[in-house]
Amino acid sequence: MDMGVALPKHHQTHLGYLSSGFAMRDLDLVVLPMTEITQRYKIRRQKQRSTYHTLPVETYDLTPGDLVVHLNQGIGKYLGLEKRPDHTGALSEFFVLEYAENSKFYAPLNQSYLISKYIGGSEEIPKLHTLGSNRWKKTRENTEQAILAYANDLLELYAKREMKGGFAYSPDSTDLNAFEETFPYVETEDQLAAIASVKSDMVSSKAMDRLICGDVGYGKTEVAMRAAFKAVVDGRKQVAVLVPTTVLAMQHFENFVDRMSPFPINVGVLSRFRTPKEVRKTLEGLIKGSIDIVVGTHRIISQDVQFKDLGLVIIDEEQRFGVKAKEHLKKIKTGVDCLTLSATPIPRTLYMSLIGARDMSVINTPPQDRLPITTVVTEPNDVTLKGALMRELSRDGQIFFIHNRVETIFDKSSHIQSLVPHAKVATVHGQMSSDEIDTIFHAFKSGKADILVATSIVENGIDIPNANTILIDRADQFGLADLYQLRGRVGRWNRRAYAYFLVPRLHALPEISRKRLNALAESSGYGGGMKIAMRDLEIRGAGNILGLEQSGHVSAIGFHLYCKMLKRTIQTLQGKVPSFISDVKIEIPVDARLPEEYILEVQLRMEIYQRLGEAVSLEEVDEIWAELQDRYGPPPLPAEWLYRLTRVRVFAALRGYTHLKLEKLSLTTEQKKGKDSIIRKVLLSQPKTPQEFEEKMFKSLSGRD
Repeated sequence: MDMGVALPKHHQTHLGYLSSGFAMRDLDLVVLPMTEITQRYKIRRQKQRSTYHTLPVETYDLTPGDLVVHLNQGIGKYLGLEKRPDHTGALSEFFVLEYAENSKFYAPLNQSYLISKYIGGSEEIPKLHTLGSNRWKKTRENTEQAILAYANDLLELYAKREMKGGFAYSPDSTDLNAFEETFPYVETEDQLAAIASVKSDMVSSKAMDRLICGDVGYGKTEVAMRAAFKAVVDGRKQVAVLVPTTVLAMQHFENFVDRMSPFPINVGVLSRFRTPKEVRKTLEGLIKGSIDIVVGTHRIISQDVQFKDLGLVIIDEEQRFGVKAKEHLKKIKTGVDCLTLSATPIPRTLYMSLIGARDMSVINTPPQDRLPITTVVTEPNDVTLKGALMRELSRDGQIFFIHNRVETIFDKSSHIQSLVPHAKVATVHGQMSSDEIDTIFHAFKSGKADILVATSIVENGIDIPNANTILIDRADQFGLADLYQLRGRVGRWNRRAYAYFLVPRLHALPEISRKRLNALAESSGYGGGMKIAMRDLEIRGAGNILGLEQSGHVSAIGFHLYCKMLKRTIQTLQGKVPSFISDVKIEIPVDARLPEEYILEVQLRMEIYQRLGEAVSLEEVDEIWAELQDRYGPPPLPAEWLYRLTRVRVFAALRGYTHLKLEKLSLTTEQKKGKDSIIRKVLLSQPKTPQEFEEKMFKSLSGRD
């Protein structure tokens, strides 16, 4: 290739990375990296943070006054944590739960896996259960029977999808490896895991249906780009990228074209920003197969759009599409790989993923140097507005001001201009012509405007790293997911970002609006998208996301417990978990816990207890134990006892035991044999260490199979 550079006769090439070239005249040496020829640069080469730990959605934070469900006691009210002596006399932490008739139940923190937050089918508040009554036992039994039937139906649907199958792609080609090298950032661990899962789905014979859930700006688009590239290059298939707004369609189109320009891939776009002639040319290219990837709004699923050989559908923010669009999507997705991207998944999508009926990859790790967004809920006044605007302008940054009323948006622009006369203010709304919108966005993106006053047209995907303050007028009139998306327009760089939710008469807000705004303020840290989805579910109720037949059962036992039970039933029917695994009640007087001085944060202790309590194999327990030591260092003796006791519980559960009780040196066991329960007593000599205790228990329990 003639690059206009005369290469010397004696030149060498080396594999490595240099951001720029240099010359050493003394040695007659010129070093010219490929980056200077291709103009593609790596932003960073070193990882400083490999992963960022966020709590799983099941261990949702509890605050006093929340309704909770105890697996054995039913619905109660969480009053807080209290320290009191446990059965060994050691000072331990207990959940204090209130039940009917003001009765209290104290549950040890190490049994937090038995407790889940109550989310019902509606906003109705359920009655608290009475401790020791049969009402909860009957409710659980009825729900378990309904769940079994529902799980069978779900698996039948799942099996039908697998039987139809999908296209099995070849392993990664050299072109795909070259494309991955052009990614200008260092991938996060979660991103790499999501990419690996997508590739694994694509090379298998079943049709992919995977949800990539990750916060705004965490790199979901790159996962989609690699899947699209693989579909085109390794499978000779076409790809449809479906996005909710015209503005986002153009941004995705530009990004796809930019990333794929060094490769023989044709990218088209269908949106109202294109002329009828350009649209007609794109439609012809899809039928002939000359266009490999098409990006567009719901225009893609119109009747006149036909593909020569569609292999992959990528849906960005599924919740933004209407019912009709989703019905068309179901038809287009049949026998085709599907990848859904979402920051705040809709309850049905989240639910299908939680129970394992749909594959999900979660990207929790923020990009390098990303800082959480500071969220402020305040009443609007000129002092607050001017302070927020001046802070951003003083550091040469840019600002979004969201005003969602077209008829008054220019008045608002004039008011903002009067507050900061030296700033350049631009205004945009959805009723403008496509050319006007395009011009204004490009002006803002290139820094020719300091403040963009806009309607929620900017909600999805506008990526301007220099814009790190957003003010949202009448924030109380937006939905939770909408506010989350709008806030995600800032904080996409290594600067501290600010989001102001402006609400008139803050104290007079309806309770639901106040809960929404508080939920956003609470989730300003990393991994907030999943929390927002669950909080939205909690505020609105689970509704009929499972159909009318199941919503009554969700109300009876709560959404979290329902999902947990359904997931276990599905795993049992699939043969992933033994059908005879049972809950084991253990009464063994040892100090088994995670001391506060070992893990300071109560939520982190709860997370470990939750995971250990839900483990169904010895291997799973060992993995958690290894992770615990890696995260928190050498464990103290009470933690060692917790580990050994958990292994004993799992070992006993797999052999049908339901109760283990140790008094002095006498071990009493209860074991299920069909419909009968067999109770036995055996002497156990005093163990010297937790490991010796485990060995004696294993020997005793396996000897009575």
